[in-house]
Amino acid sequence: MATPQTTYRKPWLFVPTLYFGEGLPYVLVNTVSVILYKKMGVDNTDIAFWTSWLYLPWVIKMFWAPLLDLAWTKRGWLLTAQGVMALNIGFIAYAVGRADFFFPSLAAFMVGAFISATYDTATDGYYMLALTDKEQAFFAGLRSGFYRLAMIFGSGFLVYIAGAVETATGSISSGWMAVLGIGSGIFMIAVLYHYAVLPYPTTDRRSPAAGAAGGPRFKEVFAAYFRQEKIGVLVAFILFYRLGEAMLLKLVSPFLLDSPVDGGLGLATSEVGLVYGTVGVAALVLGGVLGGWLISRFGLRRCTWPLVITMHLPDLFFVYMAWAQPSLVMVYPLVALEQFGYGMGFTVFTVYLMYSAEGRYKTSHYAISTGIMAIGMMLPGFVSGWVQQRVGYPLFFVIVCLLTIPGMLTIPFLPDREKAAAK
Repeated sequence: MATPQTTYRKPWLFVPTLYFGEGLPYVLVNTVSVILYKKMGVDNTDIAFWTSWLYLPWVIKMFWAPLLDLAWTKRGWLLTAQGVMALNIGFIAYAVGRADFFFPSLAAFMVGAFISATYDTATDGYYMLALTDKEQAFFAGLRSGFYRLAMIFGSGFLVYIAGAVETATGSISSGWMAVLGIGSGIFMIAVLYHYAVLPYPTTDRRSPAAGAAGGPRFKEVFAAYFRQEKIGVLVAFILFYRLGEAMLLKLVSPFLLDSPVDGGLGLATSEVGLVYGTVGVAALVLGGVLGGWLISRFGLRRCTWPLVITMHLPDLFFVYMAWAQPSLVMVYPLVALEQFGYGMGFTVFTVYLMYSAEGRYKTSHYAISTGIMAIGMMLPGFVSGWVQQRVGYPLFFVIVCLLTIPGMLTIPFLPDREKAAAK
């Protein structure tokens, strides 16, 4: 692939911030919303069921991804999405202060999910246009690290701030209004910063209209994707690799917040923020960067199994915490190890999806893969709260560990995308 020619190219200036901006709305929609509703008195079953619908835009984004090629540049799409996201989060801050907060805020979170999914597609496409193949591999771990840093920033630092404001004011809603206001401000700053520093890749241009000579057709985009070698195995891998995580994510925060009588650890909101916002941040970013470096140094094929095992094995820590209900002193290192392993193992998944985005439809094919991934994250979430309330936290986390197995069973049958990408 030819090196993209741009007016100004310093990837270190924009890759970290673009992917921090990609991770923050995702965590606000899919994780912070769970903690918010838990603290506002919504029960686990309703939380898991209703917030699982928030994954839907990431599932169906594959159907409007080609429009991002037809209508505008990736740069234009991502800047606009960041600006609209700032307004959306500001509205959610207003909604949580209402007595009838649940459905207005839920509807706004859904709108935010559509905006975020569009931003993800534009950013991933821009990344593949603005960077050479070599740069894409080099920055894979960094982009994953900053994406995860944003998720921990949201579920860690912002949650801690919410807890601190709640303690100071005696009002739960005031804490969440404050942190959502911070989130809105971050996106206002982000759109101005990226407008100033993002380069203009010569390959980032509007495609010919659908049906015009050389223009992409929806059927052609999807047909090309499903003509890939061993596509059935690839789809199974994408669906099942994060199956255990999909069950786990919806109940981690309720588990940490629930009282010991209910099977949880009984942590305060600010303590949950500290657990994920201090050692969790460092461990996750370190794991993501180290995983990316190992893959670039030794290759994806040689690193796959060590990193996959490193990702899934720490799920056993949650089984231990549910049975033993340890003190906060023990929770810190266990969460740090779990986040470190997750950061390393998720890099395998990210790099494999990048290798699977081939040919002239790279942006759309990557969006299709991540849409399939979102299905695998959304559907288990619908039943996770129901399962946990019937079997309790200890057995629930055992089930989570068992659900990591199906994804691992697909790995030996995957095609060698690394060799194909190197050609």
